[in-house]
Amino acid sequence: MARTAPRGQARTRNRRGEGGRLREEIIDAAAELLDETGDQHAVTLRSVARRVGIATPSIYPHFPDQPAIMLAVVRREFAGLERTLRAAVAAAGDSPRRRLLAICDTYLGFAGRHPQRYRTMFGGLWTPTPGDGSVTETDLALLGASSMLLLVDALTDCVAAGAVTSTDVPADATALWVALHGLAHQRVVSPSFPWPDDIPERIILPLAHLTPS
Repeated sequence: MARTAPRGQARTRNRRGEGGRLREEIIDAAAELLDETGDQHAVTLRSVARRVGIATPSIYPHFPDQPAIMLAVVRREFAGLERTLRAAVAAAGDSPRRRLLAICDTYLGFAGRHPQRYRTMFGGLWTPTPGDGSVTETDLALLGASSMLLLVDALTDCVAAGAVTSTDVPADATALWVALHGLAHQRVVSPSFPWPDDIPERIILPLAHLTPS
């Protein structure tokens, strides 16, 4: 992650061709503000510019408005989630069952380690309206699509291996994701609740239609 300028301190000007670095610093600043405040309204063009150490108009060559910055933050977080899930799949080896369980466990772990970012990704901290600013309905529809495909692929492999009895993989993958998301969200907002240690298994095993191992 690029380092943003200390508050109130002017940022060193990028050399020619380093515009991409400034774009990343803008995204970093917005993510930091979300982490600190838990409030999407704290992320404004002015607050981001102040955090980076630039004049507000310097943002416009990179982002047309605040929703575009928020979208970039969320896209980067989903890319991080996808990389984390792919690494878990690779580490799980050749067993389709282990790969599926690794995806589920890693998803829940990601949400637990990055609660504010997770809530931003799934509408808890950022609730955009298509057409309000530069963000489109297509932009929102595509968020998280690659991660969801990993879950679909894992279930498909389990069907082929006889590890699950699903007859409608896309529907069952959706149901499993909804359940995982619900658990992840509730763990974030209700940390003091006495969650049973085996609650993930109680959700994952029946919804994935896993056969006895």
